[in-house]
Amino acid sequence: MTPADAPAPAVSVAPPVARERAGHPSRASAWAELLRLPALFTVPGDVLAGAAAAGAPAGPRALLAIGSSLCLYEAGMALNDWADRAEDAAERPHRPIPSGRVRPAAALTAACALTGAGLALAACAGRRALAVATPLATTVWAYDLTLKHTPAGPAAMAAARGLDLLLGAAATTGRTRAALPSAALLGTHTLAVTAVSRRETRGGSVLAPLAACVTTGVLARLATRRPTRLPAGRREAAAPGLPGPLPDPGAGRGTARLTAALGAAYAATAARPYLHAALNPSPPLTQRAVGGGIRATIPLQAALTARSGAAATALLVAALAPAGRKFARKVSIT
Repeated sequence: MTPADAPAPAVSVAPPVARERAGHPSRASAWAELLRLPALFTVPGDVLAGAAAAGAPAGPRALLAIGSSLCLYEAGMALNDWADRAEDAAERPHRPIPSGRVRPAAALTAACALTGAGLALAACAGRRALAVATPLATTVWAYDLTLKHTPAGPAAMAAARGLDLLLGAAATTGRTRAALPSAALLGTHTLAVTAVSRRETRGGSVLAPLAACVTTGVLARLATRRPTRLPAGRREAAAPGLPGPLPDPGAGRGTARLTAALGAAYAATAARPYLHAALNPSPPLTQRAVGGGIRATIPLQAALTARSGAAATALLVAALAPAGRKFARKVSIT
């Protein structure tokens, strides 16, 4: 037998599933996709903006509130895909649950566990924080299980974002009333993004992205408008023992310029993809508009934080945007 006639040595080729299990990349990436990890970078700014509006620094209670917010947000992501598993099987079969990479029972278990963890962390931050986290968790579950496909869906999502910001004020000073204007602005932005997202798989909507584009311009103007007075905590820190309101530190040129720059960054991040989707309401451009709206949440949070006089915290929030963009290249944000 010549060498050419000799049988080729057997080569063991593991099936793709076996290779994926060996390195565990498929399971990790499936959960990252299910939980939409890049969107997590839009969460801490809610609490920090709420704490800044109430005049509180980012202390231990704020960190507990951020942990609670992150858990409740991820609970909503897992529950969303569990509730949409039949719809996704028809429209998005590549999603983790319909593709078989994540079992439905596992997603539901994760949603329950993350909700419990979020409420427990809020309880550690105090009774007032728990009093806000409880309706927040209720709103998240109501949206995913009932309200999402109703006309009340966008309003429910907006309420959840607003409550998330109020969680920061409740966990730190308890002065949630001071944070209501910022919560209203952030909630309005979320309302616009959610309205656009309702057609992201089918496209065809010109009105929703056009309305969102106009809303973005109005919000950018309002978010950079200086409050008439300092939050109580910052007023006391600026002039201990002096009664009455003092001029907002945002009147300082540096803080005013920072607020204006962050407002401009918000408008640029959100308005351009909205406009593109309005001109050509195809599913890809609509999905891109939704992604742009989600990413724009960070500069809006930073602008709201800066206008409350917390310039250093605003810069910290703004620094989350590049990290979110980096992760979004690997895992879809929508």
